Amino acid sequence: MKKVEIFTDGSSLGNPGAGGWCAILRYNKHEKMIKGGKENTTNNEMEIKAVLEALKILKEPCEIDLYSDSEYVVKAMKEWIHNWAKNNWKTSKKKDVAHKDMWQEIYRLMQIHRINPIWVKAHAGHRENEICDRIAKKEAEKFRR
Repeated sequence: MKKVEIFTDGSSLGNPGAGGWCAILRYNKHEKMIKGGKENTTNNEMEIKAVLEALKILKEPCEIDLYSDSEYVVKAMKEWIHNWAKNNWKTSKKKDVAHKDMWQEIYRLMQIHRINPIWVKAHAGHRENEICDRIAKKEAEKFRR
């Protein structure tokens, strides 16, 4: 199984507001950056989108260290997503999971890949996180009115 590192970040200018996301995928010495944005969104949606788009690129099952500065994303992937799936995509308060469609797709991809979500502190000098943060903000700017 190939070992891949994925670094992600999402941003929104206002919450909701214009948003952007970025992911860096690294396999051995090969790196690929993907990015995008949306006109009216939240930072959480962009954080999830970065993870989802990175996972969708992989063409075969991989072992992944996934780095994110979003505690929400890391906790969701480590703890909550399994219960959400079991409870028909409802939270413990019986409400629909926010961004259910993206979480369902991530959950499907989690059955293919071995993913180790790792939280990194934002704005603390983590090289790839800083790059993703900067690019996500630039992507968000493109959608600012």
